[in-house]
Amino acid sequence: QVQLVESGGGLVQTGGSLRLSCAASGIRLNFFTMGWYRQAPGKQRELVASITRGGITNYADSVKGRFTFSRDISKNTIDLQMNSLKPEDTAVYYCNKFPAFDFWGQGTQVTVSS
Repeated sequence: QVQLVESGGGLVQTGGSLRLSCAASGIRLNFFTMGWYRQAPGKQRELVASITRGGITNYADSVKGRFTFSRDISKNTIDLQMNSLKPEDTAVYYCNKFPAFDFWGQGTQVTVSS
């Protein structure tokens, strides 16, 4: 059974940083293109960053230069370092493969105050 567990969210001020982490069981994260997604209130879930099996990262324009996607194969985890946070980054953040499984973890709330 595949489980994805996100952690690391919180409340920060504009310009602050957070590091999100995703732990998986039942799959090897490096066998898939993995993504970090977010869903803000009243908006659709969007992909903000991804990493291919080969380790190539891609970012949405809205987070490029501020977010960094990393992977620890030995721990079977993926992280998202988020710097220079803005209020528009406020959302619930999820990890999933890309394309996503038809299920999601509980996500982790990121709130950026202005």
